[in-house]
Amino acid sequence: MTFKMVLIGIMGLFLLIPLALIKDVIRERSANAETARTEIGQTWASAQTVTGPVLNIPGTQVIDKDGNFITTTMHILPDELRVNGVLEPEIRYRGIYETVVYESEIEISGSFTIAGFEQLNDYTWEWDKAYISLGVSDNKGISNKAELSIGGRVISAIPGAGQSDLFDRGVSFPYSIDSSKLAESGGEFTLELHLRGSSSIAFSPVGQTTKVALSSKWNAPKFTGNFLPAERNVTNEGFTASWVVTHLNRSFPQVWKGKHYSPADDAFGVDLILEADHYTKAERSAKYGLLFIALTFLVLIIIELRFSRRIHIFYYLLVALALIMFFSLLTALSEHVGFNPAYLISAVATIGLLTFFFRSLLEKGWMTLLISGLLTGLYVFIFFLLAMKDYAFLAGNIGLFVLLAALMIISARYRLFRS
Repeated sequence: MTFKMVLIGIMGLFLLIPLALIKDVIRERSANAETARTEIGQTWASAQTVTGPVLNIPGTQVIDKDGNFITTTMHILPDELRVNGVLEPEIRYRGIYETVVYESEIEISGSFTIAGFEQLNDYTWEWDKAYISLGVSDNKGISNKAELSIGGRVISAIPGAGQSDLFDRGVSFPYSIDSSKLAESGGEFTLELHLRGSSSIAFSPVGQTTKVALSSKWNAPKFTGNFLPAERNVTNEGFTASWVVTHLNRSFPQVWKGKHYSPADDAFGVDLILEADHYTKAERSAKYGLLFIALTFLVLIIIELRFSRRIHIFYYLLVALALIMFFSLLTALSEHVGFNPAYLISAVATIGLLTFFFRSLLEKGWMTLLISGLLTGLYVFIFFLLAMKDYAFLAGNIGLFVLLAALMIISARYRLFRS
Protein backbone atom coordinates (compact mmCIF):
# COMPACT_ATOMS: atom_id res chain seq x y z
CA MET A 1 0.00 0.00 0.00
CA THR A 2 2.87 2.39 0.79
CA PHE A 3 4.40 1.73 -2.62
CA LYS A 4 0.99 2.23 -4.24
CA MET A 5 0.54 5.58 -2.46
CA VAL A 6 3.94 6.70 -3.76
CA LEU A 7 2.87 5.77 -7.30
CA ILE A 8 -0.42 7.63 -6.84
CA GLY A 9 1.50 10.70 -5.62
CA ILE A 10 3.78 10.60 -8.66
CA MET A 11 0.76 10.18 -10.93
CA GLY A 12 -0.86 13.20 -9.24
CA LEU A 13 2.20 15.30 -10.04
CA PHE A 14 2.08 14.24 -13.70
CA LEU A 15 -1.61 15.18 -13.79
CA LEU A 16 -0.55 18.77 -13.24
CA ILE A 17 0.51 18.75 -16.90
CA PRO A 18 -3.00 18.36 -18.39
CA LEU A 19 -4.30 20.84 -15.80
CA ALA A 20 -1.68 23.35 -16.99
CA LEU A 21 -2.63 22.68 -20.62
CA ILE A 22 -6.29 23.39 -19.85
CA LYS A 23 -5.29 26.67 -18.15
CA ASP A 24 -3.32 27.59 -21.29
CA VAL A 25 -6.39 26.90 -23.43
CA ILE A 26 -8.49 29.13 -21.15
CA ARG A 27 -5.93 31.95 -21.44
CA GLU A 28 -5.83 31.52 -25.22
CA ARG A 29 -9.62 31.75 -25.45
CA SER A 30 -9.53 34.78 -23.16
CA ALA A 31 -6.93 36.42 -25.43
CA ASN A 32 -9.18 35.73 -28.43
CA ALA A 33 -12.03 37.42 -26.58
CA GLU A 34 -9.84 40.45 -25.86
CA THR A 35 -8.89 40.63 -29.55
CA ALA A 36 -12.58 40.58 -30.46
CA ARG A 37 -13.24 43.41 -27.98
CA THR A 38 -10.44 45.45 -29.56
CA GLU A 39 -11.87 44.88 -33.04
CA ILE A 40 -15.31 45.98 -31.89
CA GLY A 41 -13.74 49.09 -30.37
CA GLN A 42 -11.93 49.86 -33.62
CA THR A 43 -15.14 49.76 -35.62
CA TRP A 44 -17.47 51.34 -33.05
CA ALA A 45 -15.13 53.64 -31.08
CA SER A 46 -12.39 52.87 -28.57
CA ALA A 47 -12.13 53.97 -24.94
CA GLN A 48 -12.55 57.74 -24.81
CA THR A 49 -10.58 60.46 -23.01
CA VAL A 50 -12.02 63.98 -23.27
CA THR A 51 -9.67 66.93 -22.69
CA GLY A 52 -10.78 70.53 -22.80
CA PRO A 53 -12.01 72.85 -24.10
CA VAL A 54 -8.71 74.79 -24.25
CA LEU A 55 -8.18 78.26 -25.75
CA ASN A 56 -5.11 78.39 -28.05
CA ILE A 57 -3.39 81.50 -29.41
CA PRO A 58 -0.54 81.22 -31.94
CA GLY A 59 2.47 83.46 -31.26
CA THR A 60 5.85 84.45 -32.72
CA GLN A 61 9.06 85.88 -31.28
CA VAL A 62 11.92 87.47 -33.21
CA ILE A 63 15.22 85.97 -31.98
CA ASP A 64 17.91 87.95 -33.85
CA LYS A 65 18.56 91.07 -35.95
CA ASP A 66 18.13 89.13 -39.20
CA GLY A 67 14.45 88.71 -38.51
CA ASN A 68 14.55 85.02 -37.68
CA PHE A 69 11.70 84.02 -35.44
CA ILE A 70 10.24 81.09 -33.56
CA THR A 71 6.59 80.13 -33.20
CA THR A 72 4.63 78.62 -30.37
CA THR A 73 1.08 78.38 -29.04
CA MET A 74 -0.25 79.73 -25.76
CA HIS A 75 -2.77 77.50 -24.02
CA ILE A 76 -5.33 79.03 -21.66
CA LEU A 77 -7.43 76.66 -19.58
CA PRO A 78 -10.97 77.36 -18.33
CA ASP A 79 -11.49 79.03 -14.97
CA GLU A 80 -14.28 76.60 -14.24
CA LEU A 81 -15.24 73.41 -16.04
CA ARG A 82 -18.50 71.55 -15.48
CA VAL A 83 -19.26 68.21 -17.15
CA ASN A 84 -22.53 66.30 -16.92
CA GLY A 85 -22.70 62.99 -18.73
CA VAL A 86 -25.17 60.15 -19.15
CA LEU A 87 -23.86 56.83 -20.48
CA GLU A 88 -26.13 54.36 -22.27
CA PRO A 89 -24.33 50.98 -22.28
CA GLU A 90 -24.93 48.12 -24.69
CA ILE A 91 -23.48 44.62 -25.10
CA ARG A 92 -22.03 43.92 -28.56
CA TYR A 93 -20.90 40.55 -29.90
CA ARG A 94 -18.20 39.38 -32.29
CA GLY A 95 -18.94 35.69 -32.83
CA ILE A 96 -19.25 34.15 -29.36
CA TYR A 97 -17.30 36.98 -27.70
CA GLU A 98 -18.87 40.01 -26.07
CA THR A 99 -17.86 43.50 -24.96
CA VAL A 100 -19.60 46.59 -23.63
CA VAL A 101 -19.95 49.77 -25.69
CA TYR A 102 -21.82 52.95 -24.92
CA GLU A 103 -23.38 56.08 -26.29
CA SER A 104 -23.26 59.22 -24.17
CA GLU A 105 -24.81 62.65 -23.92
CA ILE A 106 -22.24 65.03 -22.46
CA GLU A 107 -22.87 68.66 -21.53
CA ILE A 108 -19.71 70.73 -21.04
CA SER A 109 -19.84 74.27 -19.67
CA GLY A 110 -17.50 76.74 -18.02
CA SER A 111 -15.78 80.07 -18.54
CA PHE A 112 -12.55 81.57 -19.89
CA THR A 113 -10.70 84.63 -18.61
CA ILE A 114 -8.41 86.09 -21.28
CA ALA A 115 -7.32 89.50 -20.01
CA GLY A 116 -3.88 89.51 -18.37
CA PHE A 117 -2.08 87.20 -20.79
CA GLU A 118 -1.35 89.73 -23.56
CA GLN A 119 2.43 89.90 -23.07
CA LEU A 120 3.17 86.38 -21.85
CA ASN A 121 6.85 85.49 -22.50
CA ASP A 122 7.40 88.52 -24.78
CA TYR A 123 5.70 86.85 -27.72
CA THR A 124 3.54 88.61 -30.28
CA TRP A 125 0.22 86.83 -30.04
CA GLU A 126 -2.06 86.52 -33.07
CA TRP A 127 -5.38 86.86 -31.32
CA ASP A 128 -7.27 86.96 -34.60
CA LYS A 129 -6.09 83.37 -35.26
CA ALA A 130 -7.15 82.03 -31.87
CA TYR A 131 -9.16 78.83 -31.65
CA ILE A 132 -10.65 76.58 -28.99
CA SER A 133 -9.78 72.89 -29.14
CA LEU A 134 -11.36 69.84 -27.57
CA GLY A 135 -9.37 66.62 -27.27
CA VAL A 136 -11.22 63.39 -28.09
CA SER A 137 -9.07 60.26 -28.18
CA ASP A 138 -11.14 58.62 -30.94
CA ASN A 139 -12.97 60.93 -33.33
CA LYS A 140 -15.06 58.04 -34.68
CA GLY A 141 -17.07 58.33 -31.50
CA ILE A 142 -18.41 61.81 -32.28
CA SER A 143 -21.86 60.84 -33.51
CA ASN A 144 -23.36 64.28 -34.14
CA LYS A 145 -22.21 67.75 -35.01
CA ALA A 146 -20.65 69.68 -32.12
CA GLU A 147 -21.36 73.38 -31.61
CA LEU A 148 -19.73 75.67 -29.07
CA SER A 149 -21.63 78.65 -27.69
CA ILE A 150 -19.40 81.43 -26.31
CA GLY A 151 -19.64 85.20 -26.10
CA GLY A 152 -22.93 85.28 -27.99
CA ARG A 153 -21.48 83.27 -30.86
CA VAL A 154 -22.30 79.71 -31.95
CA ILE A 155 -19.27 78.07 -33.57
CA SER A 156 -19.38 74.76 -35.43
CA ALA A 157 -16.55 72.30 -34.93
CA ILE A 158 -13.97 71.53 -37.60
CA PRO A 159 -11.90 68.31 -37.71
CA GLY A 160 -8.49 68.25 -36.06
CA ALA A 161 -7.08 69.52 -32.79
CA GLY A 162 -5.20 72.42 -34.48
CA GLN A 163 -1.89 71.45 -32.84
CA SER A 164 -0.35 68.46 -31.08
CA ASP A 165 0.90 70.21 -27.95
CA LEU A 166 -1.93 68.89 -25.78
CA PHE A 167 -3.50 66.02 -27.72
CA ASP A 168 -3.25 64.41 -31.15
CA ARG A 169 -6.95 63.99 -31.91
CA GLY A 170 -10.04 66.05 -31.44
CA VAL A 171 -11.95 68.97 -32.90
CA SER A 172 -11.43 72.72 -32.87
CA PHE A 173 -13.57 75.86 -33.02
CA PRO A 174 -12.21 79.02 -34.75
CA TYR A 175 -12.50 81.87 -32.25
CA SER A 176 -11.08 85.10 -33.64
CA ILE A 177 -10.49 87.67 -30.88
CA ASP A 178 -10.13 91.43 -31.30
CA SER A 179 -6.89 92.29 -29.47
CA SER A 180 -8.33 95.67 -28.47
CA LYS A 181 -11.25 94.00 -26.69
CA LEU A 182 -9.53 91.24 -24.73
CA ALA A 183 -11.26 92.22 -21.50
CA GLU A 184 -14.63 91.71 -23.19
CA SER A 185 -13.73 88.37 -24.79
CA GLY A 186 -14.05 84.94 -23.28
CA GLY A 187 -16.74 84.45 -20.68
CA GLU A 188 -19.19 81.59 -20.37
CA PHE A 189 -19.29 78.74 -22.88
CA THR A 190 -21.45 75.64 -23.40
CA LEU A 191 -20.94 72.58 -25.56
CA GLU A 192 -23.08 69.50 -26.12
CA LEU A 193 -21.25 66.39 -27.26
CA HIS A 194 -22.75 63.09 -28.46
CA LEU A 195 -19.94 60.61 -27.93
CA ARG A 196 -19.65 56.88 -28.51
CA GLY A 197 -16.98 54.65 -27.01
CA SER A 198 -16.22 51.24 -25.58
CA SER A 199 -15.26 49.99 -22.14
CA SER A 200 -14.35 53.31 -20.50
CA ILE A 201 -14.58 57.08 -20.53
CA ALA A 202 -12.29 59.61 -18.82
CA PHE A 203 -11.94 63.39 -18.46
CA SER A 204 -8.90 65.61 -17.95
CA PRO A 205 -9.12 68.16 -15.10
CA VAL A 206 -8.34 71.24 -17.23
CA GLY A 207 -10.50 73.66 -15.24
CA GLN A 208 -9.17 75.69 -12.37
CA THR A 209 -12.06 73.91 -10.72
CA THR A 210 -13.29 70.81 -12.53
CA LYS A 211 -16.62 69.24 -11.64
CA VAL A 212 -17.70 66.04 -13.39
CA ALA A 213 -20.96 64.14 -12.84
CA LEU A 214 -21.68 60.83 -14.57
CA SER A 215 -24.62 58.45 -14.43
CA SER A 216 -25.43 55.17 -16.16
CA LYS A 217 -27.59 52.05 -15.97
CA TRP A 218 -24.43 49.91 -15.86
CA ASN A 219 -24.15 48.28 -12.44
CA ALA A 220 -20.49 47.19 -12.56
CA PRO A 221 -18.38 50.37 -12.74
CA LYS A 222 -14.70 50.61 -11.90
CA PHE A 223 -13.54 54.13 -11.08
CA THR A 224 -10.06 54.74 -12.47
CA GLY A 225 -7.48 57.46 -13.04
CA ASN A 226 -5.72 59.93 -10.78
CA PHE A 227 -8.81 60.92 -8.80
CA LEU A 228 -11.61 58.93 -7.21
CA PRO A 229 -15.17 60.27 -7.06
CA ALA A 230 -16.05 62.61 -4.21
CA GLU A 231 -19.46 60.94 -4.18
CA ARG A 232 -20.67 57.72 -5.74
CA ASN A 233 -23.65 55.41 -5.54
CA VAL A 234 -23.71 51.94 -7.13
CA THR A 235 -26.87 49.81 -7.14
CA ASN A 236 -28.30 46.99 -9.25
CA GLU A 237 -30.03 49.66 -11.36
CA GLY A 238 -26.80 51.54 -12.21
CA PHE A 239 -24.45 54.13 -10.77
CA THR A 240 -23.96 57.84 -10.24
CA ALA A 241 -20.62 59.48 -9.47
CA SER A 242 -19.25 63.00 -9.13
CA TRP A 243 -15.72 64.39 -8.98
CA VAL A 244 -14.37 67.76 -7.83
CA VAL A 245 -10.75 68.55 -8.78
CA THR A 246 -8.98 71.90 -8.33
CA HIS A 247 -5.85 73.26 -10.05
CA LEU A 248 -3.90 72.52 -6.85
CA ASN A 249 -4.54 68.79 -7.27
CA ARG A 250 -3.15 68.44 -10.78
CA SER A 251 0.40 68.54 -12.20
CA PHE A 252 0.10 71.39 -14.76
CA PRO A 253 -0.56 75.18 -14.55
CA GLN A 254 -3.46 77.25 -15.80
CA VAL A 255 -1.56 78.86 -18.70
CA TRP A 256 1.58 77.83 -20.57
CA LYS A 257 3.12 77.86 -24.02
CA GLY A 258 4.31 75.01 -26.19
CA LYS A 259 4.39 71.33 -25.45
CA HIS A 260 5.36 71.13 -21.79
CA TYR A 261 2.41 69.37 -20.17
CA SER A 262 -0.06 66.61 -21.01
CA PRO A 263 -3.37 67.13 -19.17
CA ALA A 264 -4.58 63.65 -20.18
CA ASP A 265 -1.99 62.14 -17.82
CA ASP A 266 -4.15 63.34 -14.91
CA ALA A 267 -7.42 62.07 -16.42
CA PHE A 268 -10.00 60.24 -14.33
CA GLY A 269 -13.19 58.38 -15.16
CA VAL A 270 -14.93 55.03 -15.13
CA ASP A 271 -14.54 51.60 -16.73
CA LEU A 272 -17.68 49.67 -17.63
CA ILE A 273 -16.41 46.23 -16.76
CA LEU A 274 -17.81 42.81 -17.52
CA GLU A 275 -17.57 41.69 -13.92
CA ALA A 276 -15.54 38.47 -13.47
CA ASP A 277 -16.19 37.12 -16.98
CA HIS A 278 -16.47 33.37 -17.53
CA TYR A 279 -12.84 32.97 -18.62
CA THR A 280 -11.60 34.49 -15.38
CA LYS A 281 -13.90 32.24 -13.35
CA ALA A 282 -12.97 29.16 -15.38
CA GLU A 283 -9.25 29.77 -14.83
CA ARG A 284 -9.83 30.35 -11.11
CA SER A 285 -11.77 27.09 -10.86
CA ALA A 286 -9.00 25.18 -12.66
CA LYS A 287 -6.60 26.25 -9.91
CA TYR A 288 -8.57 23.97 -7.60
CA GLY A 289 -8.14 20.96 -9.91
CA LEU A 290 -5.42 19.36 -7.79
CA LEU A 291 -7.67 19.70 -4.73
CA PHE A 292 -10.43 17.71 -6.44
CA ILE A 293 -7.98 14.99 -7.45
CA ALA A 294 -6.18 14.77 -4.08
CA LEU A 295 -9.35 14.56 -1.97
CA THR A 296 -10.93 11.97 -4.27
CA PHE A 297 -7.75 9.88 -4.15
CA LEU A 298 -7.68 10.13 -0.35
CA VAL A 299 -11.25 8.87 -0.08
CA LEU A 300 -10.42 5.92 -2.35
CA ILE A 301 -7.32 5.11 -0.30
CA ILE A 302 -9.35 5.24 2.93
CA ILE A 303 -11.88 2.84 1.39
CA GLU A 304 -9.05 0.48 0.45
CA LEU A 305 -7.52 0.57 3.92
CA ARG A 306 -10.70 0.50 5.97
CA PHE A 307 -12.71 -2.04 4.01
CA SER A 308 -9.98 -4.07 2.28
CA ARG A 309 -11.20 -3.11 -1.16
CA ARG A 310 -8.39 -3.16 -3.70
CA ILE A 311 -8.68 -0.55 -6.47
CA HIS A 312 -6.27 -0.77 -9.36
CA ILE A 313 -4.13 2.30 -9.99
CA PHE A 314 -5.50 2.48 -13.55
CA TYR A 315 -8.90 3.36 -12.09
CA TYR A 316 -7.32 6.20 -10.13
CA LEU A 317 -6.05 7.57 -13.45
CA LEU A 318 -9.50 7.32 -15.08
CA VAL A 319 -11.09 9.16 -12.14
CA ALA A 320 -8.47 11.92 -12.32
CA LEU A 321 -8.96 12.38 -16.06
CA ALA A 322 -12.73 12.69 -15.55
CA LEU A 323 -12.16 15.36 -12.88
CA ILE A 324 -9.77 17.25 -15.19
CA MET A 325 -12.20 17.01 -18.10
CA PHE A 326 -14.69 18.99 -16.00
CA PHE A 327 -12.66 22.20 -16.40
CA SER A 328 -12.37 21.88 -20.18
CA LEU A 329 -16.08 21.15 -20.48
CA LEU A 330 -16.86 24.12 -18.22
CA THR A 331 -14.84 26.51 -20.41
CA ALA A 332 -16.40 25.29 -23.66
CA LEU A 333 -19.98 25.48 -22.35
CA SER A 334 -19.54 28.86 -20.64
CA GLU A 335 -18.77 30.49 -23.99
CA HIS A 336 -22.30 29.67 -25.13
CA VAL A 337 -24.59 29.51 -22.10
CA GLY A 338 -22.78 31.61 -19.49
CA PHE A 339 -20.69 30.53 -16.51
CA ASN A 340 -23.35 29.56 -13.95
CA PRO A 341 -25.40 27.24 -16.23
CA ALA A 342 -22.15 25.79 -17.63
CA TYR A 343 -20.86 25.07 -14.13
CA LEU A 344 -24.11 23.32 -13.19
CA ILE A 345 -24.19 21.22 -16.37
CA SER A 346 -20.49 20.26 -16.13
CA ALA A 347 -20.71 19.40 -12.43
CA VAL A 348 -23.84 17.27 -12.85
CA ALA A 349 -22.32 15.46 -15.87
CA THR A 350 -19.02 14.76 -14.04
CA ILE A 351 -20.68 13.62 -10.80
CA GLY A 352 -23.11 11.46 -12.77
CA LEU A 353 -20.29 9.82 -14.74
CA LEU A 354 -18.21 9.10 -11.62
CA THR A 355 -21.24 7.86 -9.68
CA PHE A 356 -21.98 5.32 -12.41
CA PHE A 357 -18.30 4.35 -12.54
CA PHE A 358 -17.96 3.86 -8.77
CA ARG A 359 -21.27 1.98 -8.58
CA SER A 360 -19.90 -0.56 -11.08
CA LEU A 361 -16.45 -0.64 -9.50
CA LEU A 362 -17.19 -0.79 -5.77
CA GLU A 363 -20.52 -2.65 -5.93
CA LYS A 364 -21.65 -1.02 -2.68
CA GLY A 365 -24.22 1.75 -2.76
CA TRP A 366 -23.11 3.54 0.41
CA MET A 367 -19.52 3.83 -0.84
CA THR A 368 -20.79 5.32 -4.07
CA LEU A 369 -22.97 7.77 -2.17
CA LEU A 370 -20.00 8.73 0.02
CA ILE A 371 -17.81 9.64 -2.93
CA SER A 372 -20.65 11.33 -4.84
CA GLY A 373 -21.52 13.38 -1.74
CA LEU A 374 -17.88 14.43 -1.38
CA LEU A 375 -17.71 15.55 -5.01
CA THR A 376 -21.03 17.39 -4.76
CA GLY A 377 -19.84 19.21 -1.64
CA LEU A 378 -16.56 20.14 -3.37
CA TYR A 379 -18.29 21.53 -6.47
CA VAL A 380 -20.71 23.56 -4.34
CA PHE A 381 -17.85 24.83 -2.18
CA ILE A 382 -15.77 25.92 -5.18
CA PHE A 383 -18.78 27.61 -6.79
CA PHE A 384 -19.36 29.75 -3.71
CA LEU A 385 -15.65 30.61 -3.61
CA LEU A 386 -15.84 31.80 -7.22
CA ALA A 387 -18.93 33.90 -6.43
CA MET A 388 -17.24 35.59 -3.47
CA LYS A 389 -15.08 38.67 -3.89
CA ASP A 390 -13.49 40.12 -0.78
CA TYR A 391 -13.79 36.97 1.35
CA ALA A 392 -12.92 34.26 -1.19
CA PHE A 393 -9.35 33.76 0.07
CA LEU A 394 -10.44 33.64 3.71
CA ALA A 395 -13.33 31.24 3.03
CA GLY A 396 -11.07 29.01 0.94
CA ASN A 397 -8.49 28.70 3.71
CA ILE A 398 -11.15 27.99 6.34
CA GLY A 399 -12.68 25.30 4.11
CA LEU A 400 -9.32 23.63 3.46
CA PHE A 401 -8.49 23.71 7.17
CA VAL A 402 -11.81 22.00 8.01
CA LEU A 403 -11.18 19.32 5.36
CA LEU A 404 -7.67 18.66 6.65
CA ALA A 405 -8.97 18.41 10.21
CA ALA A 406 -11.66 15.93 9.13
CA LEU A 407 -9.10 13.72 7.37
CA MET A 408 -6.79 13.78 10.39
CA ILE A 409 -9.62 12.81 12.73
CA ILE A 410 -10.82 9.97 10.48
CA SER A 411 -7.32 8.56 9.92
CA ALA A 412 -6.52 8.71 13.65
CA ARG A 413 -9.86 7.28 14.80
CA TYR A 414 -9.75 4.25 12.55
CA ARG A 415 -5.96 3.88 12.76
CA LEU A 416 -5.67 3.52 9.02
CA PHE A 417 -1.88 3.53 9.07
CA ARG A 418 0.18 1.44 11.48
CA SER A 419 3.93 1.51 11.88
